[in-house]
Amino acid sequence: MVEKWPVAIPQLSGKMERNVYVYLPDQLGDDPDARFPVLYMFDGHNVFFDSDATYGKSWGMKDYMDETGTPLIIVAVECNHGRNYARLKEYSPFTFNDPKFGRIVGKGRRYMDWLVNTLKPMIDSRYPTLPEREATFIAGSSMGGLMSLYAAVEYNAVFSRAACLSPSVWVAPKGLRRMIRQADMAPDTVIYMDYGSRELQNHEGILPMFSGIVKELLDRQVLLTSRLIPGGEHCEASWEEQVPFFINTLMYQRY
Repeated sequence: MVEKWPVAIPQLSGKMERNVYVYLPDQLGDDPDARFPVLYMFDGHNVFFDSDATYGKSWGMKDYMDETGTPLIIVAVECNHGRNYARLKEYSPFTFNDPKFGRIVGKGRRYMDWLVNTLKPMIDSRYPTLPEREATFIAGSSMGGLMSLYAAVEYNAVFSRAACLSPSVWVAPKGLRRMIRQADMAPDTVIYMDYGSRELQNHEGILPMFSGIVKELLDRQVLLTSRLIPGGEHCEASWEEQVPFFINTLMYQRY
């Protein structure tokens, strides 16, 4: 079952509302006292239903979760669809300059502070969650993949595991590597990170950037699963094919 309700983020977009999608596993009906780990996701409108997805294709995660019976609550928040690259700004931890987008003032920290300090307590009070760090995960793709990596590194006291699909490491690779080197991360941190072979051409030098982030994570002894996906592209259809891989990583030896 997926519940959908509106939420505003005043510190980011004023009174404008966006949807929060909450997937509740079938096991809840069998055992009302059961409690579940929680996966937070970016671009929530693209996660469950084709009818809500920006390009008419979602990740189909409701179907996958139902078919596999995975005992996991998923909280997926819609992005900011506003003008002037509103999504890009909210999903960037860094301020950067780009020939295509111009100067982007990153609001990623502000977004994550809202998620951790406002949304998470709301979810923990409304739903049968396991609120501790060991049962709190985060995932996303593209800029959402970058934000998931950022969350696992900088908000490591909250998130123990992250799935970063096609992360936009091109935004600020030097700043990202420095952040990983300096972060206070627990030794049980688990990160899944991938990139599609066909999307490597989208940004010049992306493979060395991706490899550099992999090295920094390994140097920090993060429990890393890293993949280059044969024929993988930068789209929801490709990310849907990776759902079994990253869900297995997030849930491995946990539940």
